[in-house]
Amino acid sequence: MPIHPKKCFYYLIHDPTSDSSYCEMTVEEANKTAFDAERFGSKATPRVSSAESSSSSTYDGPQAKQTDCAFDTTEDPRFYKPIPEYEGAHRWDPDFEWTEQEEKAVVKKIDWRVCTFACVTFFALQLDRGNVVQATSDNMLDDLGMTTNDYNTGQTIFYLTFLFAELPSQLISKWVGPDRWIPVQMISWSIIASCQAFIQNKSGFFATRAMLGLLEGGFIPDTILFLSFWYKSKELPIRLSYFWVTYEATAIISAFLAFGFLHIRQSDGTGGWRYLFALEGLITGLIGIVAAFWMPPSPTQTTGRFRGKNGWFNENEEKIMVNRVLRDDPSKGSMHNRQAVTPKLLWQALKDYDMWVIYLLGLTWMIPNTPATSYISLELKSLGFSTFNTNLLTIPAYMIFIVNLLVWTWVSERFNQRLLLGVGAELWALILLIALETISEDASAWVRWVLLIMLIGMPYVHAIIVAITSRNAGSVRTRTVATAVYNMMVQASSIIGNNIYRTEDKPYYHTGNRVLMALSVWSMAIFIIAKIYYVGRNKQNAAIWDKMSSEERSRYVVENKDLGNKRVDFKFLH
Repeated sequence: MPIHPKKCFYYLIHDPTSDSSYCEMTVEEANKTAFDAERFGSKATPRVSSAESSSSSTYDGPQAKQTDCAFDTTEDPRFYKPIPEYEGAHRWDPDFEWTEQEEKAVVKKIDWRVCTFACVTFFALQLDRGNVVQATSDNMLDDLGMTTNDYNTGQTIFYLTFLFAELPSQLISKWVGPDRWIPVQMISWSIIASCQAFIQNKSGFFATRAMLGLLEGGFIPDTILFLSFWYKSKELPIRLSYFWVTYEATAIISAFLAFGFLHIRQSDGTGGWRYLFALEGLITGLIGIVAAFWMPPSPTQTTGRFRGKNGWFNENEEKIMVNRVLRDDPSKGSMHNRQAVTPKLLWQALKDYDMWVIYLLGLTWMIPNTPATSYISLELKSLGFSTFNTNLLTIPAYMIFIVNLLVWTWVSERFNQRLLLGVGAELWALILLIALETISEDASAWVRWVLLIMLIGMPYVHAIIVAITSRNAGSVRTRTVATAVYNMMVQASSIIGNNIYRTEDKPYYHTGNRVLMALSVWSMAIFIIAKIYYVGRNKQNAAIWDKMSSEERSRYVVENKDLGNKRVDFKFLH
């Protein structure tokens, strides 16, 4: 049964059974108790929500007892009040009550209707940007008169245009809304993807890769922005892990699709890869059309022809969605979903030095297994496997990847460790790269296949880092820019990674593997530096916060709500 937030402030002190005495406290008494308690490592912890809170606006001690209760807070409600233009402002209510069971039911509905379809759109992205790997297994390079270096150049062009489109695309998405911009992107790139069926030489390959990069760039941060409207910060990492599970599931599905499409031949027995591009582009186009009618603007704007005249949620569910998200991250109410980021706000976000170490991570941490992922088809063909067996033999790598992604994301939340897991991922890659470099050149093709598969299946902490980026940004304007800039760094890493294996270095790429080993060690160091930096920033903020009186803290929280991650009560994830 819900308890009125004006009367109920739960604490777990020494005796878990003693919280009933706190239910009779007034707001003023509870405020005083909370502010007088140690905010770091204290045994007195305010219950912030009916579910476990992950708000970055307060320093949390040990987890409070889980209770069916409305949001209970020791902070002034003005801290959470959204701007009048915020799309959910009419559902904001500091006195609103709901139970934990009601919240879980709402989240489950969001998962099915929002997160699942976001995964479908990501499937479409990866289908069209990744099928070039299957195309190379069907002698596309020979048909177009291209070399491995030409292929590298085409991939570099793709990632460069993808990179440069990231930030403009994110700004457009923030201006017109991701529910409008994402379908436009999908339909546009599906047309170009299908047109790859008609290329005749490397110039056509370069041109279509450039167009694909321009149209697909920004899709990932656009979708992350869309998901942030619906989920609390602690819920986002596991949903993003589903996002990247789809990434690898697409590789598995596309391997089977390629097995079928590549059997469709032209009259001369060649060109199955042309049908691959045409048919998979058509699939993406159909998903894009559905997205245009399915994706709602926000939790309180779900009515529509495909979504029903009454929408997906009733008034009570909308109030739960709005209030729980704003309690978790008040900055989400500082802008509405059709509000552009001004040049001034853009500059403020770009110069946020607390995000720079994350950008540096994005530039290198994914490189160690990038060449293996891009060249797996060519390498397996060079080891003597047939076109069709080559595509099927890539599937185990993606299965390992999916398992690692889910397990490592769960571990990050279960043990509250994030950046140190990145060190483990780099160590995994380093060991396998050393093995590839040191095994005999006349070793069995199956031995090399096992090592390549394990390297491609390297633990993928991308979902964890994206969640850190979103959380540590601390404001909507910074989050909008930070997710785009981080993804730009990731695309830059793809450019670097796709140029490490060179034609003159094949078939075993000894020089390239040594470069990858060095980058693995470098990335381990950056993960450790990032961990130390954020721990230090939290201690620095804590020292200032501890010196404030309860009245100063209360006044500070209300008067500095727009400072984002520069508030001294902000806690960085690490």
